[in-house]
Amino acid sequence: MSAYKPTESTLDIMSPPVVAPEVFRDAAAAVARLIELYDAATGFLCERFGAAMSEGKPSARYRAFYPEIRITTSSYAGVDSRLSFGHVSQPGAYAATITRPDLFARYLEQQINLLIKNHDISVVVGVSTTPMPVHFAVANDAAITVPQEGAAEFTLRDVFDVPDLATTNDDIVNGLGFHYDDGAAPLAPFTAQRVDYSLARLSHYTATDASHFQNHVLFTNYQFYVEEFEAYARKVLANNDSGYTSFVSTGNVEITDPDAPLPQPAKMPQMPSYHLKRKNGQGITLVNIGVGPSNAKTATDHIAVLRPHAWLMVGHCAGLRNSQRLGDFVLAHAYLREDKVLDDDLPLWVPIPPLAEIQVALEQAVAGVTELEGYELKRIMRTGTVASLDNRNWELRDQAGPVQRLSQSRAVALDMESATIAANGFRFRVPYGTLLCVSDKPLHGELKLPGMASDFYKTQVARHLMIGIRAMEHLREMPLERIHSRKLRSFEETAFL
Repeated sequence: MSAYKPTESTLDIMSPPVVAPEVFRDAAAAVARLIELYDAATGFLCERFGAAMSEGKPSARYRAFYPEIRITTSSYAGVDSRLSFGHVSQPGAYAATITRPDLFARYLEQQINLLIKNHDISVVVGVSTTPMPVHFAVANDAAITVPQEGAAEFTLRDVFDVPDLATTNDDIVNGLGFHYDDGAAPLAPFTAQRVDYSLARLSHYTATDASHFQNHVLFTNYQFYVEEFEAYARKVLANNDSGYTSFVSTGNVEITDPDAPLPQPAKMPQMPSYHLKRKNGQGITLVNIGVGPSNAKTATDHIAVLRPHAWLMVGHCAGLRNSQRLGDFVLAHAYLREDKVLDDDLPLWVPIPPLAEIQVALEQAVAGVTELEGYELKRIMRTGTVASLDNRNWELRDQAGPVQRLSQSRAVALDMESATIAANGFRFRVPYGTLLCVSDKPLHGELKLPGMASDFYKTQVARHLMIGIRAMEHLREMPLERIHSRKLRSFEETAFL
């Protein structure tokens, strides 16, 4: 089922006992079987790896495989034309390798249910031919650590499968015609090893486990938003009717008591994440991605495998119009992409359209928090093009070229992250949006100086964050099929969201 090519080895290969594929018409039972197969594979590798570390190089090579879901349909599905997922586009064989079915159980059950209903078929659950890298198999066992290359008494890849970048890619979501070795088309937007890769990176970059991430993700580029987010979390945890159940801080520290302490780790991660949790993952996650399009791409590359329902950028920007004031809001409806980090994956000729559902949610949230409506709302919010550059100090170069392009594009604001987050949302089929707050006006002599910034932060951050939270709460009430509309889907799409 994969492009995997086994390495030459003189060792006999030992694997878990071979099990026959099973047919299911019940999604919950199918997911339960996926969990059984996954646990058997990881258990086998963990046990053999632990023995190898304590006893020395084994006399055999150990290999286990990811579980898979597979369907075959001989007819086109007659489905509700408003539904953009939950069905395949044409007859044929389709498959998906699966990792962490415990983590994705609710998602998998939902997607499998739709397949069974829309095509009136059974799904087949079995063991794939894609080997599971030992690093990913032992990742969930805190007692096991994979040593660096050369630290063990034997070469790890001689005995176990290790991560292989040749089978970890974005060919499916990039529309490059990915098929498994047996010709099956993909059911899901990511292969199991691609998901495992991102789960490991998420833990590294954010210092929180993937299980804490919620379906609605806010990105910011300032620590001030984190402080306000924690304050808001403590407030809603004190309200038993809020629906929020806990707050998770960096290092997986989780509190349910609004007055409980949250100790800071000795070393902060590159992109600390915080999670205001709600039943069924319907809460809000805040990620401080810091500054720059590279960070924005890294965060969204990996969070995308969790299949969030929406992500929004709520950060600061440079206002480009003289009529703007510090503290005004900018609702992006187009993006001038000069961030460069996604040019190879998503060419510049691909438009990144505004999504009506997101735009309406953000505008309503601004109106609700500021108590301004209609024409009065225009006093503090401008809708327009947001430009994202890869050079934070663009002002220090010859400004003629950049300023001309900004003017020709009708840009009203400039930052370094928004276009990346929107473009990766488009690429990964994750609904996206941007609401920025003007913190300086470099073209008009208002630079972000310490005194000015401090006063600005005190008055605007709390209100801006609350707008992002209110928008997410509005989107949470929206039917899933409405927010995940056809606007983000191409001609041939995977059945899984």
